[in-house]
Order: sequence, then C-alpha cells, then structure tokens
Amino acid sequence: MLLSIILCTTGMVYAQSFEVAKYGGDFLSVGGGARALGMGSAQVAMRGDVTSAYWNVAGLADVDDLQVIYMHSERFSGIVGYDYGAVALPVKHTGGVFAISFFRQGVDNIKNTLNAWDRDRNLPRQNPQDYITEFSTADAAIFISYSARRSDQLSWGATAKLVNSRLGPFANAWGYSLDLGALYQTPLVNVGVNLMDISTMMKFWNVNENKLKGLSQNYGDTIPTGQNELVLPTIKIGASRLFTFNDFKFTTATDVDMRFEGRRAYYLNVGDVSFEPHVGGELTYKDKISFRAGVTDFTDNFGSGFTVSPTLGAGFYIHKVQLDYGFASFAGATSDLGFTHRISLKVTI
Repeated sequence: MLLSIILCTTGMVYAQSFEVAKYGGDFLSVGGGARALGMGSAQVAMRGDVTSAYWNVAGLADVDDLQVIYMHSERFSGIVGYDYGAVALPVKHTGGVFAISFFRQGVDNIKNTLNAWDRDRNLPRQNPQDYITEFSTADAAIFISYSARRSDQLSWGATAKLVNSRLGPFANAWGYSLDLGALYQTPLVNVGVNLMDISTMMKFWNVNENKLKGLSQNYGDTIPTGQNELVLPTIKIGASRLFTFNDFKFTTATDVDMRFEGRRAYYLNVGDVSFEPHVGGELTYKDKISFRAGVTDFTDNFGSGFTVSPTLGAGFYIHKVQLDYGFASFAGATSDLGFTHRISLKVTI
C-alpha cells in the first residue's frame, strides 16, 4: 500500500516545476553506526544488523532478535552534530524484519541578529542583545524498513523515507522517497546492491516571508522563495568476504557509490556519473574485540592531486552489548575540515 501511494504521488507531482538538487541528500551520507566509519563505509554487502536499514535494507533479514542502536557524531571540529538511532524487530508470523530509523544533522544555537539593527538610525539598537535570538538549522529523516528472505542465499528489502529540512523559523522542506536493496550470500563472497532514492526524492520548500522581513528592511536583500527540489537516485554496489582461522575472523569489503548529479569537482567521474569507492576490513578476536581500517573520500584535484582519507575503528562486545568507535578525516583532502569521531552503542535483546 505504502509503495503504491509513493509511486502514484510521484507521477502526479512531476507536472510541477522542480530543480535537481546536487548534494541534496548528502546529510544522509554519514550513515549509521561507528562500525561503518571504521571500515571506510564499505557496508553494502556485509551480513546485516539494525544498521542495514541504511546501508542495504536487504541485510535486515539476518536480524534474529530485537536490536537497538544509538550513535552520536561531531563533524567540522564539533560545529555540526549528528545523531542516529534505530530499532529492528523480527516479525515472526511473516519471517521478515521490520525497522524504524531516525537521523538528525544540525547546527544549533545560531544567532539571529535581523531585529538587532535599527534601520531608522542605521545603527544597532540600544541593548541589541535583547533583540538577538537563537535558532537551529537541521536536516532530519525517518526510515521505515522491511526485509525478508527469498531463499537461503537471497534477501530483499524496501525502505520508505521521510525527510525534513529546517532553517530555523525561516524556511522548511518536506521530502520523501523509496530505497530498494538486495543481498546475495554464498560461502565464497557476498554481493549487495542498494538503490537509494530509486523513486527520486522530492523536496517541497516553504519560506516564511514574515520572519525574513528584517533581511529586506535592514539590509536591502531580496527575500528568497521556496523551490521544489529533486534528489536523483544513487546506486551502491558492494562485495564482501569472510575468512576464519583459529580464534580470528577477518572480513574484507568494498563498495562503490554511483551518482548521476554531475559531481565533477574532486570526484572520479565519467560525464555526469561520479564514482565514490569505499574499502574496508575488520579483524575480530573470539567475538570479543574488533579492529577496523579502511579508505574513503577518493578525490582528485589540481592542488593536491589524487588523495584518499583513511579510517580507523574498534569494537567491543560484552554479552549482547556492542560498543563501537570510528575515527576519520585525519588525512587527505577532508582533513582540512577537522577530525570525525563516532561512538555507537548497540544492544541485542
């Protein structure tokens, strides 16, 4: 029913005016779980847990018990906060797995000085701090996912996504789309594909002109208007393999993200199609502790040439509790934006 509503609505609104939003869905590229960051975000073909609702919804079919996860991350030297939480629950009578995920990325406590200027005197008001307020700018999303097995080797899944972007009291947008995923597992290698925003994400912006009057009255700027946006689909393809020896398990994984937005600056591309590789590995001892490493952010620019960003991470398992840490952006072009730390806690009940 939900899939039918989304597809029917998609056909109806295409008659309206839309503009392709390059990087329009990038706040979701952070993903979910610190384990993924430590492995360079190579997760599409990994055996699944609750985080699969983002990386490849088909992996949810491997969840046998109730799982809950929460992650906090800070980027750009702590300016941007990112929070992620999810719960996955097997549905016994259908044999599938249902999951709900929440994402929020935002900058809080931004000063609003629009009303602190006295345009009649062309000077700041007396006691301008009394006219200064604070607001937040944030992007948030809710994923509703379902996955099931078609056979011992093949699983599939779908995710309905609702997105909200908010610029304080000044503007907000709502959007929606659909993800589809498949995972094929063999004793030799696992292969996965995640079709993100396969229905094309549509975002509808609304601007509160009354809240922006000070922009025009005090500074002479034009008040912006809302713009409907399209976020084009992304195809994520990956492969992984598990090696076991004595008390150790070693997992290797590689992904590539194919985007069609014309990301030519810094990205590996062929025409309007850009390619973002991810490579990672994880070494686990007695299912108690894991060490991870990977590379991501493959970029090519005139100043520094070809660069990559390495990632590191670790995981600790205590009964049914898993604590993960990831560290990135300490080398390569992205290091100029500050270190990235992620901590996530997953509980299996």
